[in-house]
Amino acid sequence: MLRISGESISKEENAFSYEWLETNGIGGFASGTVAGALTRRYHGLLTAAAKPPLGRVTMLSKFEETLWIGPDAFELSTNRYPGSIHPTGYLYLKEFRLDPFPTWTYEVNGLKLTKSVFMVTGINSTVCRWKLETHDPAIRLELKPLVSFTDYHHIQHADAAFDTNLTISEGRVAMRPYAELPELILAHNAGECFETGNWYFNIELDIERERGFDFREDLYQPAALSFDLSEPAVVIASTDPDTAAEYARVYEKEELRRRKDLQKRAGADSPFAKQLVAAADQFIVKRGEGSTIIAGYPWFSDWGRDTMISLPGLTLATGRFDIARQILAEYSRHISQGMIPNRFPDEGDTADYNTVDATLWYIEAVRAYAEASGDEAFVRDELYEKLADIIAWHVRGTRHNIHVDTDGLLYAGGPGEQLTWMDAKIGDKVITPRTGKPVEIQALWYNALRTMADLAGLFGHDEDRPRFSAMADLAKLSFNGVFWNDTEQCLFDVVENGHRDASVRPNQLLAISLHYPILDEKHWRPVLEKAEKELLTPVGLRSLSPNDPQYVPFYKGSPLDRDSAYHQGTVWGWLIGPFIDAYRRINTGSDGLDKHIESFLAGFNEHLKQAGVGQISEIFDAEAPHTPRGCPAQAWSVAEVLRALLKKRSSP
Repeated sequence: MLRISGESISKEENAFSYEWLETNGIGGFASGTVAGALTRRYHGLLTAAAKPPLGRVTMLSKFEETLWIGPDAFELSTNRYPGSIHPTGYLYLKEFRLDPFPTWTYEVNGLKLTKSVFMVTGINSTVCRWKLETHDPAIRLELKPLVSFTDYHHIQHADAAFDTNLTISEGRVAMRPYAELPELILAHNAGECFETGNWYFNIELDIERERGFDFREDLYQPAALSFDLSEPAVVIASTDPDTAAEYARVYEKEELRRRKDLQKRAGADSPFAKQLVAAADQFIVKRGEGSTIIAGYPWFSDWGRDTMISLPGLTLATGRFDIARQILAEYSRHISQGMIPNRFPDEGDTADYNTVDATLWYIEAVRAYAEASGDEAFVRDELYEKLADIIAWHVRGTRHNIHVDTDGLLYAGGPGEQLTWMDAKIGDKVITPRTGKPVEIQALWYNALRTMADLAGLFGHDEDRPRFSAMADLAKLSFNGVFWNDTEQCLFDVVENGHRDASVRPNQLLAISLHYPILDEKHWRPVLEKAEKELLTPVGLRSLSPNDPQYVPFYKGSPLDRDSAYHQGTVWGWLIGPFIDAYRRINTGSDGLDKHIESFLAGFNEHLKQAGVGQISEIFDAEAPHTPRGCPAQAWSVAEVLRALLKKRSSP
C-alpha cells in the first residue's frame, strides 16, 4: 500500500501535481489529480480505446461530488476557473493511497467517506465507489457527471453539434453526443436520477497552460444521481452495454486477485518491488491477437523502441514469458525491409519505420527472452529466419540510409532525420543531429551480430555462424579504433566522415552494458567513472554533461523550449538500467555491490510518491531538486528500475 497523508495533499501545489493512473489492458485508461481537479487534457475517469489499443476517446471526465448532511452541502470536488478555485473539496482530503486502487478518504464534520476507482481488465469500464464509514439516514451523496467526448489529444468546447439527448432507465444513464463515437453508459445503484443539462465553461487545465497549449475546456453535465449511502454508492462508466452496477464487487475481487498474482509471480518481496510490478502491468496491452507495450501515459501509444527496451523489465523480470512471446511474435508480423515499426499511429493502420535502433533492440529482446524463458524452439521456428533477414537488409542497406559501412560499423541517417532515441525535432530542425555512426548503435549492432552467431550455432546454421562472427569481429576492431576519446577518457558520441562528436552523453554506456560489450575491457572503468561523475543523478542519468556549452539544466517553458532541452541535459530514468548493468559488470565480486545498486535506485523509491503516484516519470530536470517532467508514467523508466531491482535478468 502506497499512502500519502492529508497533511501533504492539503497543500495546493501537491494536491494539483500528484496524479493517479488506472488502465484496462487494451489501451484505455483513467487518470487525474489527487485533488480531483483536471489539469491535463488527458485527465478523465474513462478514456476508452475505441480501436484497441488506440482510437482513444475521453468520455467521462469527472464527477462533481456533493455530500449532503441534512440541509448542508459539502462539495468534495475541485476545479480551477479563471481567477479562482471552486469548489475546494481537496481540503477535506485526509488521505490518498493505492490499495491497490486509487483510494481517497474525506473527512467532513467527523464523518469519513472513502472513494475508490479502478478499471476492469479487457473492457472500457471504470468502476467508481463511495462508502460512508457510518450510515446516517440524514446523509446522501449527489454526483453530477461531466462528459467530454473528444479525441484524447483534444479539448472540448461547447459545441452545437453535441447531441445532449440521453436515455434514463432504472439503474442506467446512456448518451452518445456524436454518432461516430461509442455510447457512454453509466450503470449505477442511485435511488434517484434526473436530467439536468448544463455546460460547465472555462475549466482551466494548469499543465496545458504551462506547456503553452489551449488550456480552457468546456464540459457537459447531463444528469444528477442521488445516493442514500445505506450501501456503497457505485457508478460504472462503460462502453459495454452488459456492464451493470451490481457486478462491481465481482470485478473488484477479480482485479484484486489478478494484481496479487502478478506480484507473486514476479517474486516481489518488498513494497518497492510490489509497487513497480503493479506499475509495470499498466503498460502491457493487447494489440490484435498479440500484445504490445504502451510507451507512456497519458499521451503515448505503442512505440517499437520503447517496447523492446521495456520488454525485459516489464515481462521477463516479472515472469510473464507468455506476454513477452506475444509481443515478439506481434512485432515480427510487421517487419518490413529488415525493420520493425517504431510507431503505430492513432490516425491509421500504417506504421512508421523511422528508427535505426528499435530493430536492434528487438534482437536483444529476443536474446533476453530465450535466455530467461528457455523457449529456444519459438526463436528457432518462428523468428530465426526473420532475424537473419534483418541482418541481410542492414548489410545491403534499408530505409533512411541505414547500411553497414566498409569498416563494419552501422551508418544511419541524413539531413533532417533523427533516427536514434535522441529524436527531438522542431519543424525541420533536429536538436541532436546524430547522423553517421552513433556510439550506442554500434554497441547494439555488435550485440546483434554476436547474438545471431550464437543462435546460428545453436540451431545448426553452420553457414551463418562464421559470417556473423566475422562481421562482429570487424565491427569491434573498427569501433575501438575510432571511438576512444583519450582526452576525455570516454567514448565519442557520433563518428561521421572523420568528424568525432566529443559530447559526453550516456549513450556510451551501452558499449559496456549490453550482453556482448563492444568496448575493450581496459576502457570500461574510465567510461563508467565519467558517467558517474558527470551524468548520474538520484533519478537517472543526464542526457548531456553539465560541462557542455549546449547543456540545458531545466525542462520547462514553451514547446520549443522543452524540445530544445529534451536531450540536452534532461535526466532520463530508463538510463539507470544500462548504468547499473555496466557498474555490475565492472564490479562483480566486490564487497557491498548490492548495497551500491540499492543506493542508485533509492531515489526512484522516493519518487513513487511524487508526480504519477506509484509510477516513474519519463524525465526529470537535470539540476536539483530534479523535478519530474514529461509523462508521469513511462514504460521504460519503470522497466529498467524493476529489472535492476529484481535482478531476474542474468548479470552480464
